[in-house]
Amino acid sequence: MSDVIQQQGNPQAPGSWPGGNGGAGDWPRYPRLHDAIPDSGPAAGGNTVLLTGSGLQGTSLVTFGGVPATIVTLDPYGNSVTVLAPAHPAGTVQVVATTPRGTSNPVSYTYTVTTPSGPTVTSLVPNTGSTAGGTAFAIVGSNLTGATVTFNGVAALGVSINAAGTVLTGTTPPGPAGNVPVVVTTPAGTTTVAGGFTYTAPPPVAASLSPSSGSAAGGTAFVITGSNLSGASVTFNGVAATGVSVNASGTALVGFTPAGPLGNVPVVVTTPAGSATVAGGYTYTPPPPPVVTSLLPPSGSAAGGATFVITGSDLSGASVTFNGVAATGVSVNASGTALVGFTPAGPLGNVPVVVTTLGGSTLVAGGYTYV
Repeated sequence: MSDVIQQQGNPQAPGSWPGGNGGAGDWPRYPRLHDAIPDSGPAAGGNTVLLTGSGLQGTSLVTFGGVPATIVTLDPYGNSVTVLAPAHPAGTVQVVATTPRGTSNPVSYTYTVTTPSGPTVTSLVPNTGSTAGGTAFAIVGSNLTGATVTFNGVAALGVSINAAGTVLTGTTPPGPAGNVPVVVTTPAGTTTVAGGFTYTAPPPVAASLSPSSGSAAGGTAFVITGSNLSGASVTFNGVAATGVSVNASGTALVGFTPAGPLGNVPVVVTTPAGSATVAGGYTYTPPPPPVVTSLLPPSGSAAGGATFVITGSDLSGASVTFNGVAATGVSVNASGTALVGFTPAGPLGNVPVVVTTLGGSTLVAGGYTYV
């Protein structure tokens, strides 16, 4: 049997080539491989490998450890074949090429396993948003494929990642006001986003104030309804209301009006997230006139300095005169039902006693007798 027939019918062993090496002698030349460039690559395959040699015209099959590769280009002079390596378990395999004239000698190629790199993050946009959640965000980085994201330990919603694993989008979950950690996790590892994410409470909304008017003396109970009222304070014409309390849902606020000037004044609700002015404000109206039911004792020394007690109602802010002269040390209890003080000096006999508040004046029945 001729050397040519033997070469075409049998795979050739390295170093044994009829007629000399595959690039010498008369045609036909027999296939021969010299090098695989590169001679290693990932177990996943898909990388480009240049096989150099001679007699490679018409190569129809290249195998890596018996697994066919994808032929990309053939050198018309038979000096090279470019292929895409197939996937293969890690380890060294033999690469051979098959042409119409036979099968080449093998060259070695090593498959390697590359440990996936953990995620990296270069930016989080935006880095602030509402405590209610629902803020759309984008994380830019690398190796983000398969990632999940948590904000303060709570998973983000609607997470999506581009094919290159460089951009991750989603929406924030609800969270507490303030800065919280943001953590990106993939099968290859975890990274914490520098700077985290700052949750901000939405500003207050004041939808209504009831009642919308009350005594200029203050002390009128009121209710403000709205939203995001948690932690709120309230001012009427710049003066703080008292006894302010907000329900758990932040939708209702109660308190008592401070004293104020007659007429309409602004009402402002303020939280750490901002302020809201109540539409229509609040109208201070004259308080009811004072009512006196008794003056005790009804008489005292003309030298003055005697203690007295007036009882009645709507006495808040009152002043008292005896025969037109102001009493001293006047004080009124919180409910406006009792007034105490010291009499001024006065002439012997009975004199008028007048109690005056913002709501008006009233004459004490029976007056006061100086003795």
